[in-house]
Amino acid sequence: MSAEAIADEEEALGKAYDTRLMSWLWQFVKPYWAMIVFSILVVFPIFLLELAPAWIVKHGLDAIVATRDAAEAGAPSADIIDQVVDAGFIASLLEAPEGMATWVWLALVYAFVSVAGAALQFANMVIMAMTGQYAMRDLRVRIFAHLEDLHLGYFDRIPVGRLVTRVTNDVENVAEMFSAGIVALVTDIAKMVGFGAMLFIVDAELALATFSVVPLFMVAAWFFRLKIREAFREVRVKIAHINAVIQETITGIKVVQLFTREKRNYDDFDAVNAEHRDAWKKSIHYDSLLFSAVEAAEGLTVAIIVWQGTGMAAAGTLYVFVAWMRRFFLPLRDLSAKYSVMQSSMASTERLAELMNTEPEVKDPAAKVWQDAQTRELESQRGSVVFENVWFAYQGEEWILKDVSFRVEPRGKVAFVGATGAGKTTIIKLLTRLYDVTRGRILVDGIDVREMPQQVLRRRVATVLQDVVLFSGSVADNIDLGRLDVGLPEVEAAAEAVEASSFIERLPRGYQTEVRERGSNFSTGERQLLSFSRALAHGSDILVLDEATSSVDSETERLIQRGIHTLMQDRTSIAIAHRLSTIRDVDTIHVLRAGELVESGTHEELLALGGAYADLHRLQNEGQEAPPVSAPLAAPANA
Repeated sequence: MSAEAIADEEEALGKAYDTRLMSWLWQFVKPYWAMIVFSILVVFPIFLLELAPAWIVKHGLDAIVATRDAAEAGAPSADIIDQVVDAGFIASLLEAPEGMATWVWLALVYAFVSVAGAALQFANMVIMAMTGQYAMRDLRVRIFAHLEDLHLGYFDRIPVGRLVTRVTNDVENVAEMFSAGIVALVTDIAKMVGFGAMLFIVDAELALATFSVVPLFMVAAWFFRLKIREAFREVRVKIAHINAVIQETITGIKVVQLFTREKRNYDDFDAVNAEHRDAWKKSIHYDSLLFSAVEAAEGLTVAIIVWQGTGMAAAGTLYVFVAWMRRFFLPLRDLSAKYSVMQSSMASTERLAELMNTEPEVKDPAAKVWQDAQTRELESQRGSVVFENVWFAYQGEEWILKDVSFRVEPRGKVAFVGATGAGKTTIIKLLTRLYDVTRGRILVDGIDVREMPQQVLRRRVATVLQDVVLFSGSVADNIDLGRLDVGLPEVEAAAEAVEASSFIERLPRGYQTEVRERGSNFSTGERQLLSFSRALAHGSDILVLDEATSSVDSETERLIQRGIHTLMQDRTSIAIAHRLSTIRDVDTIHVLRAGELVESGTHEELLALGGAYADLHRLQNEGQEAPPVSAPLAAPANA
């Protein structure tokens, strides 16, 4: 994936809130609605507990410091809130028990309220984070399952790095929206409105004077938010460039070292890393300005409260205004960060929705179609393969195969040869339905492969690829591939049959030896023998060999050939080969040229014909000092 392609994706931050995307995301959050309801309901008691500390101090100041009649009576003066709630109820809560000093009692009540508020805040944050993680767990599983269902053509077009980013970074961005984004943003705004309303209830005239500075601050905050958004976008683009350089260097590290390109790659990385630093400096600059603006606005409001409130309001009321205005400005400190989280999350949600809405082009047939196809299956044709006038193009009408027709009888053995790009491997992809034919049809035992479930078809066709893929886990795991009906005895029998048991048993833990990344603890020949064991253990009646010996050294080719013979016994076999010497004794050799089937026959017939196959044979044998070491494919295992 190029740096430009990554940057294009990272640039589009989009809206901070998109109703359409939130509706799509709701399907993953809906199962945890009870947790969301709790988080919403708990906001109100949290807000009350945030109001309470300042109100406790207010009553303490009015009761002890004030020298009016209310102080002499030992009870705080009744104000608007006291009248609305119940002055007697509040007084009873704040009145110290007999024998306890008022300040001690108020301190205890203050501490209790603070701890209770912190506990509820903790519970709310944990519940919201858990809701996000539960929902994202479900989303991540759905995405992974969807990726497994997509046809191979999708992975040919989309870089692997981008798909990994979808399942990891994008899902994490959406999860962050739950823990530090949308809910916190909504509750912060609600609290700001609540604190403002309460200040007007306490003293409307003082509140009006206090909030005179807020409109100016909101304009400044809006300006800084736009600047921070732009800086944040630039940071994302630069980190994408860094990732691209790192990925390119690590992927091609062999070429980098062989051609002494380390200095050039270092300079490239140093340049993009410096650009990333500069982008962060700009982001920090505007973020610091916003923070300073909040501090300045908060200081101005306190000054206005002292200036306007002295002589107009009681000491307790002034304290309430100062404390609640600080609470009012608190959410504004990290408003830009939360807004950026929302933008990033919405962009990630849009990319995830686009991925999930991608329909697989290769789909299983309806149950009735498969049942009808099974009734037409002929038991006498176990393993027959027929291509009827098959045309195929990966894009448009750039034909890879052109009107290809051939038949392989049950237990028959055929091979395909031709120059690179002739369409040999495409035949395998179509037979196993990694792609569907554009025109024509492919039959297995008289049934169109498009009428067969993909799992059924692929269990019938065992494929041995040129590049063997080994997964994390043990050697046994890589042979049985998780199939419950293939136990350790079947695994050992298959390995012994293809002569892989000799090197497996020498491993430190035998069949339980862990496979390193990409199978690096095995040679090319050993990996190929493991793939033979895998194919044999799965008991398929059709075998496909895709360049199975093209990357094997001559010393191990004889061992590989014996494994191939074992695999091909009692199976319909289709071989793709570059080394013509390995396919001399198959029933039929088909020659492909530019997607067309130009010749068919046995090795001797095609040599006698003097056409394309004879040319390939002559080119491969020119300059050879000695004939390749091989054994005929059709020979028995003990030949």
